[in-house]
Amino acid sequence: MRALLIALGVLMVLAGAVWTGQGLGYIGGSAMTDQKIWAIIGPILAGLGVALVFTAVRRRE
Repeated sequence: MRALLIALGVLMVLAGAVWTGQGLGYIGGSAMTDQKIWAIIGPILAGLGVALVFTAVRRRE
């Protein structure tokens, strides 16, 4: 279960980074490019992913 939570957290961080890049216009080729909402949602998702990884690493099984 711990490995699954860590993997999910890492995916959330990666997706958040991509969404942030698209929202800020650094990554093109998407309907999300230059849409400021994704520049807000991306860091939130990445932060939640970091919290999930941190929690999973500290969790005892």
